[in-house]
Amino acid sequence: MERISIQAEKREGQGKGAARSLRRDGKVPATLYRAGKAQSIQLSRKELSKFINSVAGEQVMVDLQFADGDKKLALLKSFQVDPIRSELLHTDFFEVSLTEVIKITVHVATHGEPVGVKRDAGILQHPLREILIECLPDRIPGKIDIDISKLEIGQAIHVSDLKLEEGIKILTDLHEVIVNIVESVEEVAPVAEVAPVVAEPEIAKKGKKEEAAAAPEKKGK
Repeated sequence: MERISIQAEKREGQGKGAARSLRRDGKVPATLYRAGKAQSIQLSRKELSKFINSVAGEQVMVDLQFADGDKKLALLKSFQVDPIRSELLHTDFFEVSLTEVIKITVHVATHGEPVGVKRDAGILQHPLREILIECLPDRIPGKIDIDISKLEIGQAIHVSDLKLEEGIKILTDLHEVIVNIVESVEEVAPVAEVAPVVAEPEIAKKGKKEEAAAAPEKKGK
């Protein structure tokens, strides 16, 4: 597993005011968790942003290097970004030990264009995008990459189909579907029912001349 070193400092100030002050100085407040305990730290925004952008969702081990010589091995847990300015606001790390097994979610990525999509115009579904595993920290894969190019309509890849390295235990239900190809169904617009038009019967009206002609002639006495 890849490891990256980041300079860190222990943080004393708490609260929103202290956090805003840190951000003005180009720092990002962070929290390091370990065994139910939390330690407040701060990191360079420039260095941390570069790290987050480079990993792109992959799991990467971080060596937090403190000025007093202390070192902490950690994994990035989460981070918050300002939705307007796209600026890092806060990050969370959790400390790990190379001798202790941990549970962690890993992203599942796919590559290749399925035969069922390219040739048969099927639809690719990707219902599961990460799985939960258990292993030692140095066994954690950055991501799990699977080839889906041979998938045809009606076929699927399940969690049970994954082949991971020795020492990695999958905790996600093995029956869950990661990706599958389904047949494309064309939607036919419903035809509106039109009520039959019943023509009104034509009523013939007789004119005065026709009525006179039809009337019986009266005979004189």
